[in-house]
Amino acid sequence: MMFTLVRTERFEQEIKKSRFLAQAAPAGSEEEARRFIAACSLPDAGHNCWALRVGDVYRFSDDGEPGGTAGRPILQAIEGQGMDRVAVVVSRWFGGILLGAGGLVRAYGGTAASCLKAAERAPIVAYATLSVACGFAEEARIRSSLGSFPGTRVETTGFTADGVQLLVTLPQDRSDAFVRLVTDISRGQAVVERGGE
Repeated sequence: MMFTLVRTERFEQEIKKSRFLAQAAPAGSEEEARRFIAACSLPDAGHNCWALRVGDVYRFSDDGEPGGTAGRPILQAIEGQGMDRVAVVVSRWFGGILLGAGGLVRAYGGTAASCLKAAERAPIVAYATLSVACGFAEEARIRSSLGSFPGTRVETTGFTADGVQLLVTLPQDRSDAFVRLVTDISRGQAVVERGGE
């Protein structure tokens, strides 16, 4: 199961006189992540390195640090924490001591990981949408059975001469069980069509 952040989180530490500040936030889209990155890029910092992951989209930047020493370790911290829909910016103020490539990888990745570990997280739940055409008699029984499917939303979208059309949104991993339930309640008479996810 993947997780996202509940709210923006910050974590700061000093490593060999250099100051590192990580800021992480939930991001529902790449555009939202890029707005957060722009807002958190501090002009007085020597480097504002970042990474984002939103579904299959992932990006990162070393912002002037040696290639592969900042953005990629931040992205690895995101993935290592099982996170998605997240953007992380790690700003560095140089303290006069060179850290070397390995030191930079540990500093950027470690600061990002510490920030994400401290953050409150929420599971990402995939939802499925089902269209249900059923008789009037079955509607009440279907609605009353929804208590065994937490997180489900149902709305009436129309009526036919024989019944009602419902739009049901529920956690994707429960959709097969819901289809079986509707089939049982209606004795196979209800028509269930899968929509988007």
